[in-house]
Amino acid sequence: MIPQSVKIRSILTVVTVCVFLLGSFGCNKSQSDEVAVLETTYGRIVIEFLPKVAPKHVENFKELAREEFYNGTKFHRIIKDKGRVFGIQGGDPNTINGDIGSWGQGQTGQKTVPAEFSTLKHLRGTVSAARRPNDVNSATSQFFILTATQPGFDGQYSIFGHVIEGMNVADSIARAPTIMKGEMPIDPVVVNRVTIIKRSELKP
Repeated sequence: MIPQSVKIRSILTVVTVCVFLLGSFGCNKSQSDEVAVLETTYGRIVIEFLPKVAPKHVENFKELAREEFYNGTKFHRIIKDKGRVFGIQGGDPNTINGDIGSWGQGQTGQKTVPAEFSTLKHLRGTVSAARRPNDVNSATSQFFILTATQPGFDGQYSIFGHVIEGMNVADSIARAPTIMKGEMPIDPVVVNRVTIIKRSELKP
C-alpha cells in the first residue's frame, strides 16, 4: 500500500506540472496572438511580436501602427558592413516628406523606449529596434529586419519580433540598387500601410 503522504506528494507534483505546462502554452499563445502586417511596394511582410522579451518595444510599435504613424514611411537604408548586406531599416517619419538628408535621423520629441536586451540572437528574420550609436535607451520608431545573421548586434539592440512571412520581400528590398553604392535605395521602398491584427485573421 502506498502511504498517504506519498499519494499527496504525487498529486501535488502532477498539479504543478500541469500548471507549468498550461503557463507555457499560454506564453506561447500570447507571443503569437497579434502580428503586424507591413504592406510595401515590394510586397507583404508579416512580423510576429515577442512581448515576453521586449514588452515596451512591442507596445510602442503597436501603438504607432494603430495611429497610422508608419503609413507612407520608407525603408530608407540597406544595412551593409564592408559591402555585405545584412538588413533593411525603416520607420523614420522624415522619410514621408522630409528632406532626404534628414532620413534616418528621426524627429525631435519622439517618445524613446529604454533598452530591453535579451539572450536572443540576431538571426536572419529578426526584427530589432534601431537606436543612436551612443545611447542604448534612444530607440523610437525606427526598426530593422535582418536578412542575414549579425552576431555583433547581440546584447546591443532590443529584439522585439521576427518575420514569419515575407522574408523573400525583405530579401528583394535588401537587393535594391542604392544611390552611389551607398545604403539608400534609388527607388523609394514605401510602406503603404501597417496594421495590427490577430494571427487567426491573417489571410494568404
